[in-house]
Amino acid sequence: MKVLILTAYAPSLVNFRGPLISELRGLGHEVHAGAPDLDESTRARVEALGCTTHETRMTRQGTGFRADIAYAKDLRALIRRIEPDLVLTYAIKPNIWGAFAAYAEGVRSVAMITGLGFAFSASDGDSPRTRLVKRIARTLYRRATDRNEAVIFQNHDDLRDFMVAGCLGEPRKAGLVDGSGVDLEHYRPAPLPDAPIFLMVARVIGAKGVQEYAQAALAVRTTHPYARFQLLGFIDGGPDAIDPDIFAHWTSDVLEYVGHVEDVRPFLAGCRVFVLPSRYREGVPRSTLEALATGRPVITTDAPGCRETVIDGENGFLVPVRDPDAIAARMHWLLDHPDDCERMAQASLALARTRFDVERVNAILLDHLGLARGGAPQARREAIAS
Repeated sequence: MKVLILTAYAPSLVNFRGPLISELRGLGHEVHAGAPDLDESTRARVEALGCTTHETRMTRQGTGFRADIAYAKDLRALIRRIEPDLVLTYAIKPNIWGAFAAYAEGVRSVAMITGLGFAFSASDGDSPRTRLVKRIARTLYRRATDRNEAVIFQNHDDLRDFMVAGCLGEPRKAGLVDGSGVDLEHYRPAPLPDAPIFLMVARVIGAKGVQEYAQAALAVRTTHPYARFQLLGFIDGGPDAIDPDIFAHWTSDVLEYVGHVEDVRPFLAGCRVFVLPSRYREGVPRSTLEALATGRPVITTDAPGCRETVIDGENGFLVPVRDPDAIAARMHWLLDHPDDCERMAQASLALARTRFDVERVNAILLDHLGLARGGAPQARREAIAS
């Protein structure tokens, strides 16, 4: 079978979908991938997996309808050219326009909902234009999923809210997987260091909770002056960007900003606790799964997606959204209870192995797609029944 994977962010084909591509190739399927801004390095890494790459013009941010229509036309042309048997998409624009393009060309498609994002965020301060854009996005999603064969979610909250919003008319199409999974061969356990180092890995935007992380760090420093607080990730623009002056103040005072790195494993091995204080919702945050696989206690918010990664009090703590005091209190506790920190580290590792192993996740995903070794999908009905 010939499979075309469409995404909005080219590096994710390796970082998030590499094991899936390898599994598909191992099952004898021909795999193609389309993404915007495919640089030579990323293209080479994807093609090393045995996958043929294709540039797809797309504006990742913004709501320009004319650009989106051009993107849909390009996808139709690509599908017509390579004649796939299945189009598999993730991220909102590929999910919507990929479904329309595949349907127009008579090809079955499956969307992976890796997070609900902007179109489903609730805010009393939304302008009339923003509310209109969100309404249009939800309408387009409903029409796109009408054309999908299946729609795969990463957590129960997203599935429920997607359906409540009227974006999936046929519940039988829905399926669940535990995030994107984590490669336990690539991310190996490392002993907890004695150094009191906290680590956050995320895009530097407000929604990820960078402000709350910085405020908690300042509070902890008053009683634990040797504690360190590292931040990895690229600085993102757009309406949710962090004010440069405020960010400069945080980095000069308490945060050690490393920037974007190709390999986070040395930083995970060097930290004692992983922190992700997201304000809104995630699919299942991959950075946290990598921390679990390394064997790290986790502090994260009790928000959709994030709460999937922590059993409160067992492998870390769930804290309220937008509450730096709660984050600081849990940081204090973990610093003052080293034996419990070690216990939680082992619990994180066990959770990664039993629930989030990428081989297990991909086996369930392939079953949903009807591409498993047995052939026909079996798990989708179980997902809805639960």
